Amino acid sequence: MSPAPRPASPPAPGRRFVRATRALETLRQRSSRVPGLRHLTGGGENSPDIAIAQGLLASIMVMVGSWGVGWIPSSQESLLARAKVLLPLRVEMLGVIICTLLLGLGSMLLFRAWLRLRQRAQADGANPVAVISKSIWVWSIPLLFSFPILSKDVYSYLGQGRLMHAGLSPYTDWVSQLPGWFAQGSDSLWAESTSPYGPLFLMYARFVYFVSGGVPEYGVALMRLVAVAGVALCAWAVVALARATGRDAAWPLWISVANPLFLLNMVGGVHNDGLMIGGVLLGFLLVLRKRHLAGILAASAAIAIKPIVVLVLPFLGLAMVAANAPLVTKVRAWAYTGSVAGSVMALLGWASGLWFGWIPAMAGAGSAAFPYAPVGLLGMLVGWIGSLAGGDLQFIAGIVFTVFRMASLAIVFWLAIRRPAGPPLLYAGYSLGAAVVLAPIIQPWYLLWLIPFFALSRRYPVNWERALYILCLLVLLSGVVDQLSIGQWFSLLAVRLFAAATTLAYMAYLVFIDPKTAAIFGADRRRPLRAGQ
Repeated sequence: MSPAPRPASPPAPGRRFVRATRALETLRQRSSRVPGLRHLTGGGENSPDIAIAQGLLASIMVMVGSWGVGWIPSSQESLLARAKVLLPLRVEMLGVIICTLLLGLGSMLLFRAWLRLRQRAQADGANPVAVISKSIWVWSIPLLFSFPILSKDVYSYLGQGRLMHAGLSPYTDWVSQLPGWFAQGSDSLWAESTSPYGPLFLMYARFVYFVSGGVPEYGVALMRLVAVAGVALCAWAVVALARATGRDAAWPLWISVANPLFLLNMVGGVHNDGLMIGGVLLGFLLVLRKRHLAGILAASAAIAIKPIVVLVLPFLGLAMVAANAPLVTKVRAWAYTGSVAGSVMALLGWASGLWFGWIPAMAGAGSAAFPYAPVGLLGMLVGWIGSLAGGDLQFIAGIVFTVFRMASLAIVFWLAIRRPAGPPLLYAGYSLGAAVVLAPIIQPWYLLWLIPFFALSRRYPVNWERALYILCLLVLLSGVVDQLSIGQWFSLLAVRLFAAATTLAYMAYLVFIDPKTAAIFGADRRRPLRAGQ
């Protein structure tokens, strides 16, 4: 009798994967028995505090890394530009390398903690919303003490406040007209562009510049108050909207506000976008509760922060009427919404002295086309081709930008008038998505505008979620690599390549090797991720 055939051995790569997985799990189990490491590597699968502790460590790494490679102005008013305690981190190669490593790996580790939080937040007896809310604030605390990362737009905010303080209009004048503007940290990309912000935010920027006396660290701290307020408003509004519509609140809160890309950009990067989106979500919530006037006022405040969200007004009006309401009823709702919002903007325009300057400024946005934007790249390419025939590059590119702006407005119009009307919150997200994709400028954090609208409207297939995770990872990686503040005596290219290599290696580990996260991305077919898991 012949012996039974032996089962085929897994291919060599499979054996290596299994060995690596077992070795990592053994290392984790051993380290979990060490008191100082127990809350970072140990604990059971039903212990969300472990993921929160790991995220806290990651945020601390990002904070320290920002002290070496985060954005800091070089103006004489700066309190920290020449601080002796920071010099080893900013002017010595070893310090720069360590801080680059901390920033990149800390960002990826925070992403891992976020993924693991979803797996652990469903513990028996735990309140997932409370667990996720706790993680948001625990992870945000170290970021309050970081230098601006992933962007230095906050210094442009301060520059535009300085313009206002000097009696100039950010809608017609430029930051580059101010003496010493470059040393104060403003990005040269925006130095000769009109402001994309509304009169309410510009008045606050003027107040911040006046109160801070031009000291950038004080100004950043006051701007960070706005950023943190935006995070808080988004967190509250997402949960309230989900509950008001009978949906599970944990998943939308986790995927939108607890998202590391959101926290690192809003708190670490000091952006006002959180307050803008939070105001829009609050507007929809109030309208859903039949407080129509209050809802329009909240949305109007969001428009006065960043006017791009004026595109959601038609859908806020639709939220006041039935989906199959006749056109005349919708027109009445739009007229009411538009008149209230217009009155608010007129009042703020009068108070700021800027009136409706935000309209031509918003219509003309794109003079600083951004290479991440397909439309911006296409416009500059067409303009360059036209310049070979004697045309003006900027004029031709501007025509291309205008065509795509009109296309985005046509999409908004079609979404607003179609019958029966779609879900207002979801269609507001579609409208903002069209405006973002067809704009000549796309900043990486614009993705964060859209996530809450989609997450609160429906659930998506697992593969779509995985695609979003990968997209968030890539956007985060590009932000880390692209936004490093490195002294001119170092090779910026070499440091960026080092940051890209180390961060990409950790990203690959998360996606393909990590025994706890590979299944989320589908790399480990033995543990498929169910929708909503």
